[in-house]
Amino acid sequence: MMPLYLQGLLLILCLMTTLWIVSVVLKNVSIVDMFWGFGFVLVNTFYFFNTESTPAKIILLVLVAVWGLRLSIYLAIRNIGKPEDFRYQEFRKKYGENRYWWISFFQTFLLQGILMFIISLPLLGVNLYSTSRSLSFLDYVGILIWTIGFIFEAGGDMQLAQFKKNTANKGKVLSTGLWHYTRHPNYFGDSAVWWGFGLLCLSAGSYWLVVGSVIMTLLIIKVSGVALLEKSLKDQKPQYADYIVKTSSFIPWFPKK
Repeated sequence: MMPLYLQGLLLILCLMTTLWIVSVVLKNVSIVDMFWGFGFVLVNTFYFFNTESTPAKIILLVLVAVWGLRLSIYLAIRNIGKPEDFRYQEFRKKYGENRYWWISFFQTFLLQGILMFIISLPLLGVNLYSTSRSLSFLDYVGILIWTIGFIFEAGGDMQLAQFKKNTANKGKVLSTGLWHYTRHPNYFGDSAVWWGFGLLCLSAGSYWLVVGSVIMTLLIIKVSGVALLEKSLKDQKPQYADYIVKTSSFIPWFPKK
């Protein structure tokens, strides 16, 4: 029988291939973003029902579902009815409409599927190695880190959405609420959520699979999150330079005076 991790990889690739086919019909690659959180819910649920139930796995099932479904619903509300994201529009122009439909499979859907599998390794670790013992101190620390992260991610997204609703704020910088303590509360929160999963994985006795949490944090800080957004905001908002000087980039802290 195929190992559980290969079954999980196959499930993710099936999801991404289906999304790619839909994106070709709709001519909108942006739909992949809405299913990022859902993909982790799907693969973790698959792992859960194909292994024996334990207290840690039940906790993980709930935490992943709350985090992933909240993220997917938020992105769906934000993106449905909107044009394709400018990043994918630029790729369409670069490669041409006649080629981009198949290039997008490898460049976006296959790549995100592989990343999803690697990042989800801590979830695999908990489902494979946790036992029926009661929760340990490390489990509780992981749940606490997850809770802090979820508050920052969901709270940051909510505050940003409310800020953007007010047309008077166009061109301005959000620097209140959670955004008063970090320039990227949602990205910090996302990273913390995954370190919560990572601690649950460590508590289960699986160590190298925590690499998924490490890679998620590196992607957020260096590749697709903080670094990419900072570059565009510096050009779009002149006030952002002052905000950078005063406010912590990632880890929440009191602003400088």
